[in-house]
Amino acid sequence: MAIRHLRLEGDDILKKKSREVDVVDEKIQILIDDMIETMHKYNGVGLAAVQVGVLKKVIVIDLYDDNGPIVLINPVILKTKGEHEVDEGCLSFPNQFAKVVRPEEVVAEYTDREGKRMRVKAKELLAQAICHEVDHLNGEVFIDKIIPGTLEYVEPEKN
Repeated sequence: MAIRHLRLEGDDILKKKSREVDVVDEKIQILIDDMIETMHKYNGVGLAAVQVGVLKKVIVIDLYDDNGPIVLINPVILKTKGEHEVDEGCLSFPNQFAKVVRPEEVVAEYTDREGKRMRVKAKELLAQAICHEVDHLNGEVFIDKIIPGTLEYVEPEKN
């Protein structure tokens, strides 16, 4: 496993659409492991492959509960329900936070890392993370969706 280089604000790759994963092979498994390790290093809740420079439809999410990381390959949001205002940040936009309107619930279909097609009904933070990361796969970043006037820069803590 390895920590991958995060692509940051201004990197053109963040605006590109990711491609479907045809086969969940060893290369994809290594990518997934590296993405999980990278997400954890930077204390992220989610990470899309594009954020480490790979234009593949792969997402990892960890709510830091007892369930461990979730891997979604070729995710598709089938249904959304409700909407609410949430605080959001992004590993590709360090120290920037803003309010965004997201669905309260989503139903998504995806392939897991064993290659099985799965479905998840998500609420709250998981629903928010799925929407945020699927946006990345479509070349959209949260900064484009913020409620005007809510963007804040937080100074990083000095060690």
